[in-house]
Amino acid sequence: MGGVRQDGGVSLDLDLARRAALAGAAVAMRHFAALSELSRELKADGSTVTAADRESEEAIREVLRRERPDDALLGEEGGAAGAGRRRWIIDPIDGTAQFVAGDDRWLVLVALEEDGEIQAGVAVTPAQDAIWWAQRGGGAYWSALDGSRERRVSVAAGGTDLVDGSRLGVIPCAPNYLDSDRVIAAPLAARAAESEWDVHAALLVASGELDLAVQTRGQIWDFAATSLIVTEAGGVYGGADGVRGPREGTSLFARSPELWQAAHEFLWG
Repeated sequence: MGGVRQDGGVSLDLDLARRAALAGAAVAMRHFAALSELSRELKADGSTVTAADRESEEAIREVLRRERPDDALLGEEGGAAGAGRRRWIIDPIDGTAQFVAGDDRWLVLVALEEDGEIQAGVAVTPAQDAIWWAQRGGGAYWSALDGSRERRVSVAAGGTDLVDGSRLGVIPCAPNYLDSDRVIAAPLAARAAESEWDVHAALLVASGELDLAVQTRGQIWDFAATSLIVTEAGGVYGGADGVRGPREGTSLFARSPELWQAAHEFLWG
């Protein structure tokens, strides 16, 4: 595994995050192959949840509980369990609206937070046969699910640090892109070159295919893994209150500090 030593605690944690995320992805893919049989419910916030979300999260939790029984867990579907300085943060299917529509852009996200900082993050796009991962101080990587074609990823070098002309991705995408999302993204979309994305836009910032991405809404589990992958690829992540760790609300990803600051001013003044 590129950039990962197997004798260090963080490296072993990253390997565990990968195994847990892949376990959840395997469960989710079984449901994705039989969508017509999948029951769907609405949460109190109006978002969709399915048996695939719940079973994928339980598969992830099972791996983590077995290997790290003393660590805390926080998942979108199962809530919080345990307490302490180490916490695993889980989004079993990020993009459920895409999942139930048969769109392959959904993700499985697993991250480890220790003493308030994300130390390891994994993003699996199972229907696209890809996995992305990063550990703090160790860089960001991509490979196929079987480990082949592994490569280190990095943000675009030498591009513009101006919003005008930069390549922008807006998250979420249809059918989950609401009028409220359009309003939030409008200051950037009016100036940048907004692009449709076939892979989660934050990951495309990490790999150099986009310069900017704005995710108009979300919780910590939506951002924990992708924030580390982007920053370890050389980019910048933050929200209205500046460059710091993942949290609820609108999040901004950029290829450089200068571009992030310029985009921040458009979004929040």
